[in-house]
Amino acid sequence: MKKILVPTDFSTEAHHAFEVAVQLAKRTGGHVTLLHVVELPETAGFSTYGGPVNGSELPNSTGSMEDIFVLKLLQVTKQRMHGLIAEAARLAPGVTVEDMVQTTRLGDAILSTIQERQIDLVVMGAQGHTATEHFFVGSNTERLVRTAPCPVLAVKHPAPAFHVRTIVFPSSFAPEMDRAVPELRRLLALFPEATLHLLHVVNGGGEQQALEKIMAFAQRHQLERFQPAVLDAPSPSAGIPAFAQQVGADLIVLPTHGRTGISRFLQASIAETVATHAFPPVLTFQLH
Repeated sequence: MKKILVPTDFSTEAHHAFEVAVQLAKRTGGHVTLLHVVELPETAGFSTYGGPVNGSELPNSTGSMEDIFVLKLLQVTKQRMHGLIAEAARLAPGVTVEDMVQTTRLGDAILSTIQERQIDLVVMGAQGHTATEHFFVGSNTERLVRTAPCPVLAVKHPAPAFHVRTIVFPSSFAPEMDRAVPELRRLLALFPEATLHLLHVVNGGGEQQALEKIMAFAQRHQLERFQPAVLDAPSPSAGIPAFAQQVGADLIVLPTHGRTGISRFLQASIAETVATHAFPPVLTFQLH
């Protein structure tokens, strides 16, 4: 997790994600790319860095008011990006933060940046489902959870000192879940002091069988510092956030399948719902 991407609209939620990303980069020796997307009118003649394109002149008193507005908007955007870079220097000296401004759709900008820069992790602010409409309403985070080829960390609350001591890993612990172990090991190596809660959510019985699956999974992969947990709840989407709150989780780790669910614990809809409803940060990644 050394190449970290943070999409930002300068909202409070995006700033929470930025703080977490900088702390992660400090821990991993990585760097952060800040991405802001500006929607420009089709008639605007400016690059994403505030300069003219196609050899055009800078606007003057007789120029387009629209172009003047766009130029000012891009200049303000760069100033705000530089402010975040300065903040990162105070929060985590030595962490490199680079800024990018693009003029395309948010989802396209994120996916193209992931590919071009070989991003290891996207840290994204999420509001959950509220009446307030920001750039990072739940639907954008949900879409990224479903489509991103790399892990996505959804952050909803302040975490200027991102300490992970309690990790919740919800799973069916079926054989296909073995494919999640390499990602889980990387995370545990990053936070070796953390306790791992292996959670199986059941509905209306089967607790003993669920516990046996958890113990077999842990033994099969020689996991240490783990706590087995079985919770009876109407659905994983309801049970996972409830359990995370119960144990004071610092992080939820949830594998998903981007297209259709291999099992009910791999359905993108569950990961999307948990990412935007659970209180602690939620790390999702696709199994292939």
